[in-house]
Amino acid sequence: MKTFIIAEAGVNHNGDMETAMRMVDAAADSGADAVKFQTFKAEELASSHAPLAGYQAGATSGYERQYEMLKNLELDAGAFRELAAYTRERGIVFLSAAFDLDSIDFLNELGIEIFKIPSGEITNLPYLRKMGSSGKKIIMSTGMADLGEIEDALDVLTGAGTPRNDITVLHCNTGYPTPFEDVNLSAMLSIREAFRVRVGYSDHTTGMEVPVAAVALGASVIEKHFTLDKGMPGPDHGASLEPHEFRDMVTAVRNIEKALGDGIKKPMPSEEKNRAAARKSIVALKDIRKGELFSEGVITAKRPGTGISPMEWDRVVGRAAAKDFRADALIEI
Repeated sequence: MKTFIIAEAGVNHNGDMETAMRMVDAAADSGADAVKFQTFKAEELASSHAPLAGYQAGATSGYERQYEMLKNLELDAGAFRELAAYTRERGIVFLSAAFDLDSIDFLNELGIEIFKIPSGEITNLPYLRKMGSSGKKIIMSTGMADLGEIEDALDVLTGAGTPRNDITVLHCNTGYPTPFEDVNLSAMLSIREAFRVRVGYSDHTTGMEVPVAAVALGASVIEKHFTLDKGMPGPDHGASLEPHEFRDMVTAVRNIEKALGDGIKKPMPSEEKNRAAARKSIVALKDIRKGELFSEGVITAKRPGTGISPMEWDRVVGRAAAKDFRADALIEI
């Protein structure tokens, strides 16, 4: 199954529409299936006294509160309409995570195909109810959550009308960047086992190894932040991949998909030609005269594998040679 790869632009456009459009191009050129932004109204997302998260304070300057930072990262409704249209022109899926109830309505009107629930909203009951009643497929990130909170969120979404088979749950750690020792990638498998849902992984590490490993473990969706330049100011650039790195990640994921195969153990076309060269046949250990009995002392197994297989050893031993055999000749019976 092909992994759905989301290039998470997020707010890495820094509130600049030209940068956002360039990010759509970069996502499409990288081979991503979708590009995802974040839709919010700063006044509905954070109160005026909400402090910056630690990683936000470390990656930005000039802000004392979340509201001030978020206000400078907003894009207006017209910008999102333009981004959605351009993304579809580029042949990939337009996504945006809604962070408030009005943004859910707006994105629904925009014709978004899949709703994305960010980790911070997984305990927001009114939000989850509205999402669940949207009639759309849902991808839900679960950073900072335990299994009980995931179960509660799934119950709300399904209770509001979204079938469980229309929900994909992403394991996630919201550390920016996430230390490798905190990834806990096996939790993705715990989510799948506990809730019998499609699972995926939203990554905030600095590299691409973990998303590739997630695909090998069965992730159906990979979400990864990307940026045009890690050196740009802003909260998420440091935990993002630049376009060439994102393209390398996509290539690695697609290679892993091919490598996983169908699970049937069988000789593959690329190795068929090596079968004769690498396997062995029963051959004469020394000169054998016609009528002499084949025994452990006169036959052995050597390459190539074009004669009688050594698995037929017991059928050969004790039979009389039908002709003379020179040493190393393939035995015939």
